[in-house]
Amino acid sequence: MEKTRPGLTVWLWRIAFVAAVALQLYGVYSPREAGPHIGFPQIDKIAHCFLFAAVAFTGLKVGIPARWLLGALAANAVVSELVQHWLLPQRDGDPLDALADLVGVALGTWIGLRTRSRANRRTP
Repeated sequence: MEKTRPGLTVWLWRIAFVAAVALQLYGVYSPREAGPHIGFPQIDKIAHCFLFAAVAFTGLKVGIPARWLLGALAANAVVSELVQHWLLPQRDGDPLDALADLVGVALGTWIGLRTRSRANRRTP
């Protein structure tokens, strides 16, 4: 099996981070609710959680300092709901969405830090 070059791996994580940020921003700031409407109650909370978790995880993988990344994500969790409530007439700001965002930040951070510590243990 061919090993991935370290430079390529870095670029793949950077691309994943940019894609995660773009998807998250689209999801929380689009004028209409993003995604399909399916009959699963509270599915939007799960989507919020995973969108923010993906940005936190990939941001840590590309080496963004945790304090800046997590601070920006926490601020975005609150600001996005205020923007939806006050500035996007077809959207509703929901405090539970902000909570799901913050849970996602915590989840992505936890996974990111665990994978980082595992990688550090494997490196001599």
